[in-house]
Amino acid sequence: MIAKEILKETESRMKKCMETLLREFNEVRTGRAQPALIEDMHIDYYGTSTPVKQIAAVSSPDPRMILIHPWDATAIVEIEKAILNSKLGITPTHDGKMMRLSFPPLSSERREEFIKVIKDMTERGRVTLRSIRRDANEKIKKIQSEGHMSEDDKFKSEEEVQKMTDRFIKEIDTLLEKKSKELREV
Repeated sequence: MIAKEILKETESRMKKCMETLLREFNEVRTGRAQPALIEDMHIDYYGTSTPVKQIAAVSSPDPRMILIHPWDATAIVEIEKAILNSKLGITPTHDGKMMRLSFPPLSSERREEFIKVIKDMTERGRVTLRSIRRDANEKIKKIQSEGHMSEDDKFKSEEEVQKMTDRFIKEIDTLLEKKSKELREV
């Protein structure tokens, strides 16, 4: 029973790692203006970290532009700060009520820079998965050394953790391949 709990917790932590990586990937632009690029961006809204999508309407009227229309005009300054501090590399323009993000076509050099950025993100994701695996294996070894698990169960549990790790790393590699392909499209 204890081994199952460890496996369940490990899978949960690995899924959270994947969700974080996917969110980071969505912040890297591919030459197309997509509201997802900024919807989950957090700003300081009256002392609370709030996603942009909760305080503004975000739309993309054409492939090269995103419009942000905050419900509270005072939030526009904080949204601007968040966009300037992000990895987007875009300078927003606003008229006090609505913000526009114009996305110029990406140069081949900029595309390659973004590919390097996502490769770094995937490597961090792999390292995180491996550290989750290490933590799980240490817990399994500790339980086995305390006499709460047989050696066979320990090996089976460690094997399950490894299979889980391999599965999530394969998912990361698939995400990297897909995002790289998107970035190379002109």
